[in-house]
Amino acid sequence: MVLAELVQYIATGLLVGGVYALMSIGLALIFGVMRVVNFAQGDFMMLGMYLTYFYAMSGIDPLLGAILTIPPFFVLGWLVHRGLLARVTGGGDPQRQMDAQLILTLGLSLVITNATTMILTPTPRGIRTAYATQAFVLGPVLLNQARSYAFAMALVLAAAVYVFLTRTDAGRALRAAADDPEAASYQGIDVRAMHGLAFGVGIALVAAAGGLLATYYPIEPSVAGNFIVLMFVAVVLGGLGSIPGAFVGGLVIGLVQSLTLLVLPFQLQNTGVFIVFLLVLYLRPQGLFGRRARTV
Repeated sequence: MVLAELVQYIATGLLVGGVYALMSIGLALIFGVMRVVNFAQGDFMMLGMYLTYFYAMSGIDPLLGAILTIPPFFVLGWLVHRGLLARVTGGGDPQRQMDAQLILTLGLSLVITNATTMILTPTPRGIRTAYATQAFVLGPVLLNQARSYAFAMALVLAAAVYVFLTRTDAGRALRAAADDPEAASYQGIDVRAMHGLAFGVGIALVAAAGGLLATYYPIEPSVAGNFIVLMFVAVVLGGLGSIPGAFVGGLVIGLVQSLTLLVLPFQLQNTGVFIVFLLVLYLRPQGLFGRRARTV
């Protein structure tokens, strides 16, 4: 009986962690290519949840709606980079650029949260689907159908990102711009355009993750605060800028969150996450997939 309960918590944690992983990949991509810490990432996730909700209200299945958030949010991310972030990057003192980027993304987060609250009200909303209350039965383990579908689609999108980065010319250009922007520019790669592409893809991924999350999680303007810290933890845990690391970090967070509920109440489920986070950083400061910085 104890073993069955343990397996149930592990399965639930992995299902939830799949969506965390997709969120974290978007943040890791933005940081890996642009070296920008995007504090507004959670707010774009929240907007993705709302867009999926409105899709559902018009009769579109929310799982399909989550995929349909990708094109408009890619364009939105590209426009935000072109209109705002690109104006505080490139040239000048790197430290001042970093400060400007942090303040800009933090301000953008506050604007999005407060504007959404005023326009859509703070009342929580939810998407009702038949599979949200049904489960697949695998022996003693019950797998919620909404979380299972969300997990499967998160894996597909994560795999698509991997193929894009490793098998396409644009993906290789992105990786070159991330590894050495100066050398990439000498090879004819438009680094600024790559930054816009990375920001657009990163925002599109987190919006899709928000849409998948909306199939079983309440939607409200302040929901970003519940996940932005977990995204940052997953990215640092996996290794800053590492896409595979962010994916594994998201899975680990979901798993640890779930297993923590075996010994602690729901309100303290993130306690286990931060304990594991501190242990990993103590034993491996560069993260699970990060490379140790060389010293002269």
